[in-house]
Amino acid sequence: MPEALQHAAPLQPSARELGPTIEVDERAARRSLLEQVARLESELSSLFCSSYPRVGFDWRVRSSGGPRLLRLVELEQLRDDLADRLRQNRRALDERTYLEEQNRCRIEQMLLEPEKHRWERVGNEDIGEPGCKHWHVRPRFGLLGMLLNWWRVRISSGCPLARGRGRWSRPAPK
Repeated sequence: MPEALQHAAPLQPSARELGPTIEVDERAARRSLLEQVARLESELSSLFCSSYPRVGFDWRVRSSGGPRLLRLVELEQLRDDLADRLRQNRRALDERTYLEEQNRCRIEQMLLEPEKHRWERVGNEDIGEPGCKHWHVRPRFGLLGMLLNWWRVRISSGCPLARGRGRWSRPAPK
């Protein structure tokens, strides 16, 4: 063997050269991550309960492949995923709540001054409530009301009857 290769320093440093090693308490890190995941899941579920009839949000908590002990990296990914979903749902709910409040104000303006809101229509789904009711600005007395600028807000009574009103809509009595 050549002398130059014999005196070369080793490629891997020894443990003494690296200095003291740092030991990570995996139990404390795991406990902290599990507490964070539990808090985020609780916040996500309370946000779901507060906005229940609304649809269009991602409320799922994805499965990690069945019952097993997650590694720290997987726990961090789960925590980050929950935090992102919570942030997105809060932002979407804030935007929808803002639009619903704007529509409520629009209904109030329609009721106060219907002539300024001709032919406008706002439904229950626009204000975040269940049902089929809607507010519609129409002329009073048809064409005559249009010509004389007599406008009013008609409030529907809600969903139509399930059976309908025609003679063919009900089964014949026996």
